[in-house]
Amino acid sequence: MGTLCLPPPPSPPLEALGPHLHRRCSHLLQSCTSMRCLKQTHSLLIRTGLDRLEPLVAKLISFCALSPAGSLDYARLIFAGIESPTTHLCNIMLRGFSRSNSPENAILLYEQMRTTGVSLDRYSFPPLLKAMTQALALGEGREVHGYVMKMGFDSDVFIHNELLQFYAECGSVLDVRQVFEKTPRRNMVTWDFFLGGLFRRGLFQEVVSRFDEMLKMGIEPDELILGTVISACGHAKDLRMGEAVHSYIDKRKLKIDSYLESSLVHMYANCGSLAQAHKLFDGMEVKSLAAWTALVCGYCKTGEVETARSLFNQMPEKDTVSWSAMIAGYVENGQPNDALKLFHEMQLSGAKLDHITLLSVLSACADLGALDQGRWIHFFIQQNGFNQTLSVNNALIDMYAKCGSLEDSRKVFNAMPMRNVISWTAMLTGLAMHGDGKAALELFYEMKKSNTKPNDVTFIGMLYACSHAGLVDEGRQLFVEMTKEYGIMPRQEHYGCMIDLLGRANLLDDACELVKSMPMRPNVVIWGALAAACKIHKNAVIGEYAAKQLLQLDPEHDGAYVMLSNIYASSSRWDDVAEMRKLMKDRGVTKETGCSWIELNNITHEFVMGDRSHPQTDEIYQKLHQVVSKVKLIGYAPNTSNVLLNVEEEEKDDMLLLHSEKLAVSFGLINVGAGSCIRIAKNLRICDDCHSFMKLISLGFNREIILRDRNRFHHFKEGSCSCRGYW
Repeated sequence: MGTLCLPPPPSPPLEALGPHLHRRCSHLLQSCTSMRCLKQTHSLLIRTGLDRLEPLVAKLISFCALSPAGSLDYARLIFAGIESPTTHLCNIMLRGFSRSNSPENAILLYEQMRTTGVSLDRYSFPPLLKAMTQALALGEGREVHGYVMKMGFDSDVFIHNELLQFYAECGSVLDVRQVFEKTPRRNMVTWDFFLGGLFRRGLFQEVVSRFDEMLKMGIEPDELILGTVISACGHAKDLRMGEAVHSYIDKRKLKIDSYLESSLVHMYANCGSLAQAHKLFDGMEVKSLAAWTALVCGYCKTGEVETARSLFNQMPEKDTVSWSAMIAGYVENGQPNDALKLFHEMQLSGAKLDHITLLSVLSACADLGALDQGRWIHFFIQQNGFNQTLSVNNALIDMYAKCGSLEDSRKVFNAMPMRNVISWTAMLTGLAMHGDGKAALELFYEMKKSNTKPNDVTFIGMLYACSHAGLVDEGRQLFVEMTKEYGIMPRQEHYGCMIDLLGRANLLDDACELVKSMPMRPNVVIWGALAAACKIHKNAVIGEYAAKQLLQLDPEHDGAYVMLSNIYASSSRWDDVAEMRKLMKDRGVTKETGCSWIELNNITHEFVMGDRSHPQTDEIYQKLHQVVSKVKLIGYAPNTSNVLLNVEEEEKDDMLLLHSEKLAVSFGLINVGAGSCIRIAKNLRICDDCHSFMKLISLGFNREIILRDRNRFHHFKEGSCSCRGYW
């Protein structure tokens, strides 16, 4: 960008020329439709000496700087040749720069006007502020705001409106509110900029309350304001106010254009009122892309993914937002495989990807433990410049950690040009999932040295790390530190981690005391953590009490029935086990089916208990029996304590062999090359028997196995597991 130089002091005034020639040149300038015509007229002005007359020069510059057929560069050349530009000429250039791709030139011109003493008037500030809005020049804008007040233009409603838009775009909500409160005469544009600014900063509830204030003042809103408020109601899930605004539109018989219709569909869908949303949608003459997308999102949020996909397939056109919405819907509803399939369809369609799409896709890879696909997406991210986006890098750290590759997580973390608390927390939580509590503590201290303040989620990750590494003293210290040093009051999740930590360490009395001392009523997380600890340490009395408390809070919690059944089965209380099974059946509660995944050549293979649907079923079961025979020779004895049926031991042994992770590892031994790591993901906690089984496979077959269950990662190698029994 070149420096804008204002010309030297003025030359002697031009002598009067004939009025006929002046009028002719003025007419020629007014009738110009191209730069060719403009340049011919400019040449005439130069030959006749009229190029120093301001009215004609102003028309020259106006055409070049403001007309679609003009040339801003040519306007700059003319402007640079003017001996003493007036405020009017400078204002034309300010307007031109504010509309261009180089708004910073307007800021340069403003600075030179101040330096050379060219005055600014009420017409100078709107284009200047518009340029600063484009450049997001908050510091310079605040200086201009001060100059506006000094010059006495702070009562000008047009300047106030530009200030509102400027501060809104720069994200300074405090300044937006202050300018709005000081605006003497608020017009519709003022309210539009103000409410729009609040909306862009996510202050949806304030938009709703300010709109109510606007109505009480007797101001009739236009379609733009109504659309903003309806969208805010949707984001705030304020159905009552959304319905009130809809009623306001109907009562006044206001025209509902496609923008308002789409906003209403989005509002009802986002508030969960899908019947009303669909009714409005069906009544639309022209169904906008935004309305289609809003309805798809609405069905995804209520878990009706198949309905959402049906609508998605019917869409006459799809943009990045609609593709991303459907992919996110699959991820949020526990269908990551479908999310990845749709992502590949999106690529084939030629639709443009954005960072929102990539966040959902990375989340799907993390859920599946699909490391190969995650690495391919990482490559795509690097090739397309998304690796400078902070949220994408944070998602990569999380994805690699959940796919079992802490090394790749570390590489992303170390290479990040900028980190926030989410970056540190993602890395800390990754270490915690893998049971490396000491490394998590070291990184936590490094985080503190970097002056990044931990938040409540950071402490959940750290307490989790201590719990899964048996670091009782360190966990207790962190629990105190979060309140005393950072003023973070413990939530249910923090208490749950502490009870889990104490329970795993067999400090059940301390865990019970902590439950009693809680300032809030214990929830399912608390009772679940205590019951699980009692199951590990076979404390039937406390375990039964905790599990029953859990069931009182959530009668449909399948895990509570399973824990109680485990407690009863370990004491051979088979009548009580049968009662639990009957209670589950009567209440319509079903135990979540165990499911394991293993990725091979970018394809995720899924197994459930007793699965016989896989194309390699015969080979898998043959391999499984070979594996069992081999590991029995090195000490494997089936642990039937988790089989909740009163059947013969031999039958229990057979049932254990059907567990999904055993089928997945057998598939891995057949298909994953010798010496390569076998990576498995499982939706439930791995049972004691499968845990022992994996350790012995790693020893007997000289294989590293990385298994991610619901709680954490297990790295099986040479007959040992990284969890050291803490799982």
